[in-house]
Amino acid sequence: MEERNNEREFFTLTDEEGNEIEFELIGTTEYKGNLYFAMIPADAAQKAEEEEGGFCEYVILRVEKDENGDDTLVTVDDDDEFDDVADRFDDMFSEEIEYD
Repeated sequence: MEERNNEREFFTLTDEEGNEIEFELIGTTEYKGNLYFAMIPADAAQKAEEEEGGFCEYVILRVEKDENGDDTLVTVDDDDEFDDVADRFDDMFSEEIEYD
């Protein structure tokens, strides 16, 4: 885990094809005893900041322990689990929006 820019957290993740992509952590939530991260690609975060009212889609990853006991991030394959966690993040993010 890497921190920069006023405590913003960034992670470099490796996809299934071995490509490294930097993501920014935008939220965490616990659900049914599991910890979930909402993340956006770092370059998308920069573009959204530059555009007025910019928005970008986020990915949801679950934190699990690997065989060595280290934390690892995995995709959420179960549709019901994904929908429930996405609803929690959507509620959290909509509360953060300030309406004029």
